[in-house]
Amino acid sequence: MASHEAVSIPGATESVWSGGASPYAVVPKKLGMWLFILSDAITFAALIVAYSYVRVASENWPRPFALWPSIVNATVMTVVLLTSSVTMVMAVRAAKLEMRKAAAGWMVATLSGGILFDILHVREWLGLIDEGVRLFKNPWGAPMFGASFFALTGLHMLHVTIGVVYLAVVAACIARGKLTSDDVEVSGLYWHFVDLVWMFLFPLIYLMSAKTA
Repeated sequence: MASHEAVSIPGATESVWSGGASPYAVVPKKLGMWLFILSDAITFAALIVAYSYVRVASENWPRPFALWPSIVNATVMTVVLLTSSVTMVMAVRAAKLEMRKAAAGWMVATLSGGILFDILHVREWLGLIDEGVRLFKNPWGAPMFGASFFALTGLHMLHVTIGVVYLAVVAACIARGKLTSDDVEVSGLYWHFVDLVWMFLFPLIYLMSAKTA
């Protein structure tokens, strides 16, 4: 009977990748943040669908947002968040270049945008409350307007506030060399997600409920 010799295949049992870090490797912190973002995105998507359904089902949905000050205020809030995303990108870049002080500075600029956003948002809330908007009543129409408005914008504002605290902690730690660029990048993922959610809420809640006359 003929004997069969074992044939060795070069590279069959070892990696042939030689380009540095594996392209399929994921930092555990980053994976955890992506999973959190996915679950949070599902929550916001459910609330947005519920808001849209209530709005479409209501014949007299309020349109209380005048160009001034509501739409202008909401537009400024949007610009503030978009600008904070740019500063967050700069923070990640500085961290990758081992420029710790610069990274911390850019993160402080980012969280300052978050604080300004919260201030403008609270002012908007106080204005609506002063006009008589409550959870289940308002002067203009469908009583669910207040509950849906405060639920969506309140949840988003909570995320912004948590992000401000989160970025402050990471900025302080990165400046002292206690964290790495990966931690800055992970915090950036969270901040960009918060900004992206607002890009859906701004037109859905404000522009579509703007006064027509």
